[in-house]
Amino acid sequence: MKINLHWKLTVFFCSAVMVGLLLGYFYLSSHLTAYLERDLQKNMKREITLVRDFVETHQSDQTGLFDAQVMAHRMGSKLDLRVTIVGLDGKVLGDSDLDDAALKTVENHGARIEIKDALKTGWGVSKRYSYTLKKYLLYVASPFGQGRTAGVIRLAMPLTDVEILEEGSVKIVAVAIFLIFIFSLGFTSIVAVIVSKPLREMSIVARAMAVGDFTRHPSIRSRDELGDLAHALTYMSDEVRDKLRTIERERARLDAVIESLSEGLMVVNEKGAVLLMNAALRKFFLISGKVDGRRVAEVIRNSAVTDMVDCLVLGGERLVSREITAELPEEKVFRVNAVQVRVADKLEGAVLVFHDISELRRLEKVRQDFVANVSHELRTPVASIKGYTETLLGGAMDDPQAMKEFLGIIHNNSDRLVNLINDLLDLARIESGKMKMTLIPVDAAGVIRKCVAILEKAVEAKRLTIVLDLPATLPKVLADEARLSQVFLNLLDNAVKYTPADGQIIVRALPGDKNIHFEVIDSGIGIPEKDLPRIFERFYRVDKARARDVGGTGLGLSIVKHIVAAHGGEVAVHSSPGHGTTFSFVVPKV
Repeated sequence: MKINLHWKLTVFFCSAVMVGLLLGYFYLSSHLTAYLERDLQKNMKREITLVRDFVETHQSDQTGLFDAQVMAHRMGSKLDLRVTIVGLDGKVLGDSDLDDAALKTVENHGARIEIKDALKTGWGVSKRYSYTLKKYLLYVASPFGQGRTAGVIRLAMPLTDVEILEEGSVKIVAVAIFLIFIFSLGFTSIVAVIVSKPLREMSIVARAMAVGDFTRHPSIRSRDELGDLAHALTYMSDEVRDKLRTIERERARLDAVIESLSEGLMVVNEKGAVLLMNAALRKFFLISGKVDGRRVAEVIRNSAVTDMVDCLVLGGERLVSREITAELPEEKVFRVNAVQVRVADKLEGAVLVFHDISELRRLEKVRQDFVANVSHELRTPVASIKGYTETLLGGAMDDPQAMKEFLGIIHNNSDRLVNLINDLLDLARIESGKMKMTLIPVDAAGVIRKCVAILEKAVEAKRLTIVLDLPATLPKVLADEARLSQVFLNLLDNAVKYTPADGQIIVRALPGDKNIHFEVIDSGIGIPEKDLPRIFERFYRVDKARARDVGGTGLGLSIVKHIVAAHGGEVAVHSSPGHGTTFSFVVPKV
């Protein structure tokens, strides 16, 4: 149960006032009886002095003779007190509360304390139970006599009267204390409201700060401790707001940097649970959904990554670097660098950075394959040239028919070497960007017809049919005419080489909004589906033996791909064994 500061202050101050009032009440109660008794004794001494003077005067008027019983009754009725006159021998001469018969039976009072003190010191006071009147009385006694002591006059008051007076006084004190308490309660409540209001306001401001609202400030302007506290709270609110804005800006920048990284990034805590994973890593491992708080093995199902995390957070290794392979829809190779995160030499987690080196490894393999293929391609014609040359030098030159045949083979292999070297140089220049292309409006239909004319003898030799499916008004394309001719010539040459006799080749042009789509379709042997993804690689052949028979270098399609890409287009292939092949590409219109 929540108790407001206002009520706490009220209860605290009222409790303090109540304790003070109770202490005052008990103090007054304890001292009131003594005070009243002292006051009564003082009053009774004054009255007994008057009685003594009266008795002494009356005694003087009567020449020393007077009726003590009558005098006691007269004084008792006037003073409303018990008046007793005792002789020097202790005999009771008169008593206002006794008649004459009872007076005779009263015992001697000479041994009474107040009588003895009065005869000894002039005053006597005592409190005791009166067996004669059957009640507690307060006695005050004083001697009387003209010139010599004739006896003792004693006044008595029942203590019940004193108790009644005490009770009345206590009630008055209690009522006064109660009224003071009520007044203090109201006053304290008002003071508590005044004191707690600014504190309550600052509490509201502090709660608003706790939930991120820094627009509220306390309206306290007093020059005291509360004003200082309000000023400090306002200053703290502004500082925290500025710091949070700075942190948010820095975090936004950091998030932007992390998300823009091409490398995959993962942060784990000291237990191996994922804290952060950037977009690149999610893309690498095809991860979607929430990953925060999940184990690495649940998110990335790769034992090598899990082992690296275990080495860092469980094995105590500070730095781990490994090359791992991930079997995704396509195989990827990553260089993973992982390091511990420590604060005050305490392990807080680890950071893992994934570098995708799949392309690097692929290029290394392509380079290795390229070197091997070039060596192989060059070795074959060179070995043939060398072999036939040695044969000629060994004596075959004497045989004109053999010499002519061998020189023809040497010439063909030399042409093959020249073509191979030219293709390699062209490919190298294209890939390095050193081949200059002059992009001008080009009549693509004219280029196609020229290429068909160049291959006319080969087409006639195999009795092939070439169909030009071209619009009557084909728009010009923005291209380098020589390189565009090289593209069509390579594609048509391949179509002629791999199309059986009496086959058909179709060259089609389909104008679009911004580009022109070209297709070279043959009815040849086709390409198996497994070979289609690699058909544009350098030196890649579907049927190596057949490719060498038809005299290809294995670089034509790779050159086609790079030339089309240099024109801002794309090349594609569709084929199935026995149903021909379709090569297509796009070139931008003028």
